[in-house]
Amino acid sequence: MATNHPDRPKRYETLEQWFKSMNQLMQEKPVKGLLESIDDFFRHPFPHSSLNLRVHETVKEYVVTAELPGVKREEISIDIINNSLTILVNKTQMTSEINEIAKTEKHMASSRQSSRTIPFAHPINEKRAQASYRDGLLEIRIAKKQGKKLDILIEE
Repeated sequence: MATNHPDRPKRYETLEQWFKSMNQLMQEKPVKGLLESIDDFFRHPFPHSSLNLRVHETVKEYVVTAELPGVKREEISIDIINNSLTILVNKTQMTSEINEIAKTEKHMASSRQSSRTIPFAHPINEKRAQASYRDGLLEIRIAKKQGKKLDILIEE
């Protein structure tokens, strides 16, 4: 049988006050902003990570197309190194809030980066590569290296 202690209501009151304080802390900035960022990350953990790419190969070249809606040309970086192509998208977003009542300005920047590397089976000629970007569609053409074809001599 439980007995009532004179301290018991005080403990509950203290615990209740602690929970209220923690709840208030979680609702205030910067903790609230941090928690929202974590929630956003788990909702969309890899933005643009699976860049929508297509690779088409012809006898003379590789043609890579990437759908990048909403991305500006200056946010795209393309590198060709060691027989592979890397497309990097660095999306930066700036926002500003002005509070006329408190006479404050808040400026925020967020940056998201994603990349994709494509290795090629056939050696490529990086000097003969071209890229174009229009209406959210990136197209990269990379010529294959043309080796020397050997004729087999018949020895008699």
